[in-house]
Amino acid sequence: MKTVIIDYNAGNVRSVYYALKRLGIEAEISDNPERIKSADKVIFPGVGEAGSTMQYLQSKGLDTVIRELTQPVLGICLGMQLLCSFSEEGNTKCLDIFPNSVKLFKGTEKVPHVGWNSIFNLKGDLFKNIPENSFVYFVHSYYVEILDDTVAACNYMQNFSAAIQKDNFYAVQFHPEKSGETGSQILKNFLLI
Repeated sequence: MKTVIIDYNAGNVRSVYYALKRLGIEAEISDNPERIKSADKVIFPGVGEAGSTMQYLQSKGLDTVIRELTQPVLGICLGMQLLCSFSEEGNTKCLDIFPNSVKLFKGTEKVPHVGWNSIFNLKGDLFKNIPENSFVYFVHSYYVEILDDTVAACNYMQNFSAAIQKDNFYAVQFHPEKSGETGSQILKNFLLI
């Protein structure tokens, strides 16, 4: 099985690579459209800012490549947000795979939302063998509301989508690569899809 992590010139690409290595998976890190298209599984990780990341993807033609992928794709954190239509972060037009907006947390709690939080209302293959209310690690200032495509929820100031899924696109707001055994199981589940 060939797994490619999209290299988008920012953030946590290496931490995802090492999390997969711990699972015995030798992934490739690439921004080459042909390498990405030929993968069995694609991971679109994310730490960074929406506008500059979208500009980088467009400069490499990766915005079109990602939209056209038919194999399982896992977006992580910013990767999840960029799979949506629009982000309030920099008023950024995103990839429009999930037709919804990404919004800035507003309320009495501190932003960004950083740390361990529980996820609930778990559905689908990504959460096989994951108990309700398992804890995972979050670092984010922007969120996706609860949608028809939501397959896991979390609460911070309000309920929001911890994970969404549509067709071959899976996405999580938290960082499975930093979420201990639970995160490892979620990555394993993705690799078995």
